[in-house]
Amino acid sequence: MLMQILLHTPRWVFGLFAVLLAIGLSQLASRRASLVKVSILPLAMLALSFYGVWAGFASQPWVLLGWLKALSVSALLVLRRPLPAGTAYDDTARAVTLPGSAVPLAMMMGIFCTKYAAGVAMSLQPGLAHNTTFAWAISLLYGAMSGVFLGRAIRLWRLALPTLGRAPAAAELALR
Repeated sequence: MLMQILLHTPRWVFGLFAVLLAIGLSQLASRRASLVKVSILPLAMLALSFYGVWAGFASQPWVLLGWLKALSVSALLVLRRPLPAGTAYDDTARAVTLPGSAVPLAMMMGIFCTKYAAGVAMSLQPGLAHNTTFAWAISLLYGAMSGVFLGRAIRLWRLALPTLGRAPAAAELALR
């Protein structure tokens, strides 16, 4: 049965898995990135999870409320946590220094596996798309994982916000 599922999986799904895995593995190492760059992944995962709920449960659009609630709760929980040691914003370079973390990898694989498993389950049992319990469970999973991404990005923006509107000092301009 598993072999049949894998054989009927479109090839692009394996490509997407490889890309997400590579991006997730790259997050294990410390790095510097702009605020725009650190916002792209959370926004992409947010869009992917929203699409997963919308496409999978179009007959039950109210499950988006569950997605939104789980997203909000998990984002707020992340926002209450301090930034990891080593996280810093460099105003001159306009970049964030981030310590390595397995959290993005875990969340990306979680969203991907949820999308894949839900798709397989609904293709084997189409009635699941109309099953309230299944729809809520998947929506809450998507929302919770996306909220972690969103909360992490907001923490970085909060770190940088006090200096973003400030013009560089005259001495800094002279050095450029």
